Amino acid sequence: MYAIVDIAGQQFKVEAGKEIFCNRLAAANGADVVFDKVLLIDNEGEVRVGAPYVEGAVVKATVVDDSAKADKVLVFKKIRRKGFQKLNGHRQKLTKIRINEIA
Repeated sequence: MYAIVDIAGQQFKVEAGKEIFCNRLAAANGADVVFDKVLLIDNEGEVRVGAPYVEGAVVKATVVDDSAKADKVLVFKKIRRKGFQKLNGHRQKLTKIRINEIA
C-alpha cells in the first residue's frame, strides 16, 4: 500500500515504515504529524484518486530528525576574460520523518 501526499508544497510517494526527507516542518523531534492532503491511494491494485484530495484519507508520521541538512550545493559565477570568480554554497535544512500509517 502506498500513497501520494502533498507535504510542505512537494509531492511524495510514501509507504508505511519508510523514512523520507521533506522541507523543514514546524515540529520537534518525536512529534506526531498528520498529513491530510492525500492525492492518491493504491491499496494492492485498488486505486483511489482524489479531486484534488481523497476524502477522509490521512497519513500519520513521526518526526525523526528536525535539523537534518541536504548535500552542499555550490554556486559558481564567472565572467570570462575579466578575472571575476565567485563561489558560494549552502546546505538546505530538511526534516526527516517516518511514515507510521496510511488511513
